[in-house]
This record gives sequence, C-alpha cells and structure tokens, in this order.
Amino acid sequence: MTNTTNKAAISLTTGLEDAERVTVAFLVAVGAAESGRPTMMFLTKEAVRLVVPGVAVGTACDGCPPLPDLLERYRKAGGRYLVCPICIQSKHLDASSFIAGAEAGGTVQLWEWIGDGATTFSY
Repeated sequence: MTNTTNKAAISLTTGLEDAERVTVAFLVAVGAAESGRPTMMFLTKEAVRLVVPGVAVGTACDGCPPLPDLLERYRKAGGRYLVCPICIQSKHLDASSFIAGAEAGGTVQLWEWIGDGATTFSY
C-alpha cells in the first residue's frame, strides 16, 4: 500500500543510552517510509548523535533488527532527518559530516515541513 498524502513525523530524544527506544522509533519510521508516507525524524538531545557516521551501530535486544539495517531501510525508503541545531552546537558536532538525508533544522523547519498536518510519534 502506498500513501503519499499523509506525512509521518517521529520525534526522538534518546540516543544509544536507550537502544531499545531508538529501535522502536526507527521501526515506526521505517514502517511509515516504506508504506510511501513522506517521513521525517526530528532528532534532539542525545538522538542527534545517531546521524554521525558510525554511531548508530549494534543491536538493542535479542531478536531486534540491527540499527544499521534500520537506518539503511529508512534511507532507501526516502526517510529524512531534521537535526536540532542547538543540540548539534552543544554537542560540538559537524553537521556537514552527517549521514545522507540528515540536515540541521529546528522547530520552525519542522512545522514548515508538517504544513497541513502529519501523524506524529514521540520517543
């Protein structure tokens, strides 16, 4: 089933300190993107580190899909990331080195992207 009219926005504040929460957020995002929904993950706090190459590695639990596989599926499905610029600055990260599909942007850019509406999830 392809759905290109209903956007999905997934807000993630957690990084690898809670890999299971990250996995669930990515499963929701992958499901939305693979079903044809325009999908944006809004990353804040520790989650901003997930778009630094080589950080989102490992498997959260026995039976969980590996994080690199979820990121690759999300990328292939056209999923994008909006990464909090305040968090980037406070963690001294280089946004120019982020993985494909990730760009710095805050709440104004998120609301612009949402436009007339989106289904949202927060983790």
